[in-house]
Amino acid sequence: MEKEFKIGVITQPHGVRGEVKVFPTTDDPGRFKKLKSCILDTGKERTEVEIESVKFFKQFVIIKFKGFDSMNDVERLRQSELLVEREKAVKLSKDEYFIADLIGIEVFDENDVKIGEITDVMQTGANDVYVVDRGNGEEILLPAIKDCILNVDIENLKMTVHIMDGLI
Repeated sequence: MEKEFKIGVITQPHGVRGEVKVFPTTDDPGRFKKLKSCILDTGKERTEVEIESVKFFKQFVIIKFKGFDSMNDVERLRQSELLVEREKAVKLSKDEYFIADLIGIEVFDENDVKIGEITDVMQTGANDVYVVDRGNGEEILLPAIKDCILNVDIENLKMTVHIMDGLI
């Protein structure tokens, strides 16, 4: 299981007071309002940074980190990732999972026959769709609905599904 989750990527400085424009990679950009700190990964080093202020502009989040007070301080942060530890991640409801935890899970049918492995999760408007690599160059798309997904065991990296007519 992943210990950290990427919640955003710094795109560029915003203004001259040390703010940065962040493209959120989380389902809930509003989570930045409650966040007090995060991990700044520049690719060369990782540092815990304290969040001083947060505001929103179009699809971006504008963040001011404590101790970064000018455009020069943040110019070098372009393309840096913002991460949170699992303990600081958004709390999930029952039957909700982090995408990072689903990637790599083996998928089995009701008869415990292996179907493949989840390689991607597509987020559609109605429900997520799991992309399952069958190992033979084929992929199947499984809708993340109760009729199809019977059990998800994150600890043992196993998912049990009901293959609906027409999926294979």
